[in-house]
Amino acid sequence: MGNVGKNYGIDYFPVEEKSIGNSKPLGVQSLSSGQGKTIMEKPEKQRRRRGVVLTPTGLEKLLTAKQEAEYRDNRGHRFTLEVLSEKTLLGVDTLMKVFACESGVDKQTLKHCFQAFNLTLENSDYYRPNLLESDTINPQLLPELPEGQVPLDSPFYIHRNNLEQTCYQEILRGGSLIRINAARKMGKTSLITRIINYAQQQQYHTLYFSFRLAERSIFQDSNHWLRWLCVSISRQLDLDNHLPEDWDEFLGGKINCKIYLEKHILSHLDRPLVIAFDDLEYLLSYRQLREEFFSILHLWHEEGKNKPLWQKLRLIVAYSPAQELDKTSDTYQSPFSLGLPIELPNFTSAQVRELSQRQGLDQNFNSEKLRIFLGGNPYLIRLACYHIARGDCTLETILATSIDEENNIFADHLKRLLSHLQYLKGNLAAIFAKVVMAEKDIEIDLIAAFHLESLGLIHRQGKFCRVSCPLYRQYFSEYFRQRSVFLPQKTSPLAKKITLAHFDTSEKGRYAM
Repeated sequence: MGNVGKNYGIDYFPVEEKSIGNSKPLGVQSLSSGQGKTIMEKPEKQRRRRGVVLTPTGLEKLLTAKQEAEYRDNRGHRFTLEVLSEKTLLGVDTLMKVFACESGVDKQTLKHCFQAFNLTLENSDYYRPNLLESDTINPQLLPELPEGQVPLDSPFYIHRNNLEQTCYQEILRGGSLIRINAARKMGKTSLITRIINYAQQQQYHTLYFSFRLAERSIFQDSNHWLRWLCVSISRQLDLDNHLPEDWDEFLGGKINCKIYLEKHILSHLDRPLVIAFDDLEYLLSYRQLREEFFSILHLWHEEGKNKPLWQKLRLIVAYSPAQELDKTSDTYQSPFSLGLPIELPNFTSAQVRELSQRQGLDQNFNSEKLRIFLGGNPYLIRLACYHIARGDCTLETILATSIDEENNIFADHLKRLLSHLQYLKGNLAAIFAKVVMAEKDIEIDLIAAFHLESLGLIHRQGKFCRVSCPLYRQYFSEYFRQRSVFLPQKTSPLAKKITLAHFDTSEKGRYAM
């Protein structure tokens, strides 16, 4: 039985996220004759790049349609490359080329891509590059679009002050549990990817489950979900399914699941098994399942302290701060006090400087000014460095660009945050408005504070909180001012009353998830 690394959902783990840097260098070409012989090109004859590339207009049209489809069909969440592949009937590698706009694809490929989003490919949407292959640059040096997890072979992954090594050491310990707690887009999945990869190097079995990718229908009944979990683990490890004859309804789901893992999973493995559960915050809406799942994690971890069989199992869970609010009051039922806690911090000055240098930015580039403006947020820093490296903008234009301008590189991200604010219950947007307008750190409702922290919008220090970066304060203060019925300039910010009723309803509908 070979080493595995799979997951439930769209793709199997580890996702082989291929980038341009994984492709064969464009300067290496060969032809095959009809007799099966390989004929190398004559060096003096340089072929030109084949295919077509999206123009800025065409790319913008496609990205806009993609974004609208994500809001309409995927509750505002980005489509993964695997979902896009199913939607367009194109390979992942081909899609990467389409969106990177660095190498040509055939015109029919672009037509398929456009038709998947009800678009018509027009002449103004593409062009034929006229660069000689010998003039192309090393694909490994191309900027990397910060979308989803950072690929394992990416030169742009920044290590987080030895956190990776700490996790590597912990996963070697029998019965271990690693808890990764961080806001959205802070790098939880990228860290899980590297822990899983390290475990695979030790010849461990590895499984990955993302609650974000799972079908919602399996969440409706906790007993059904536990049965599904047992079957999923068996199948991904190429073990027989013994569920029909070995599941006693009288015992309940937790006990049945424990017995199944002992009898039909762990006892058949000759090497440790690492299971990673990502995106636990997606269980917030399913209270019974959430409590059952947390309870069973606690049970598994406790068993690993005393029983050699259960020491084969090592667990990784990743969640946002808001998840801790919904744990049951019974400490025994919660996994949040167990195992090794890992919190992912924002990038330091040294890390931002290192990333900017890897992206090929000038040594005189003011990385500290960028870090302050973006609060060290890893995703925002990567996004800014990517566009600066491509020549789309400069640090000065990033700092000076109006938030309402269409070419603002953060526009899509900011709109997604706004949609989350309006989707979550509890008048969260109105509470956040008070934080934005405050002249100093203020105290807000604890539940709201955890939700806002999960979105990465605020930093908490004890009872008090503040906006996490100047970019967010700039964007949301302007947004709230434009939609408030009364915000006189001389009124104290703490006295300004901002409620969801003041929001423009058409704007709410536009970004509703």
